[in-house]
Amino acid sequence: MFVKRLLLVFFVIFIFSCAPKEDKQQVQPVFKQIPEIREIKPEKPPKIKLKRDAKNDYSWEISGDNAEEIIKADRKLRKGIGSE
Repeated sequence: MFVKRLLLVFFVIFIFSCAPKEDKQQVQPVFKQIPEIREIKPEKPPKIKLKRDAKNDYSWEISGDNAEEIIKADRKLRKGIGSE
């Protein structure tokens, strides 16, 4: 009985020692993230609050993230509303 178990243990050790080992280099992810490619977020347009007083004069408040877009919106409002 002891001899059978001993032979079984040697047989199992022999089989596992002959099996091919997996290299860690072969198990690499297929997809790699490229750092140059980033998600492009859309720019938010400036928010404009237009107000009119009792004398029919207009005023506005402009807010936003991009200062250049705020200035462009202000120029358009001054040109459009100022000509009336």
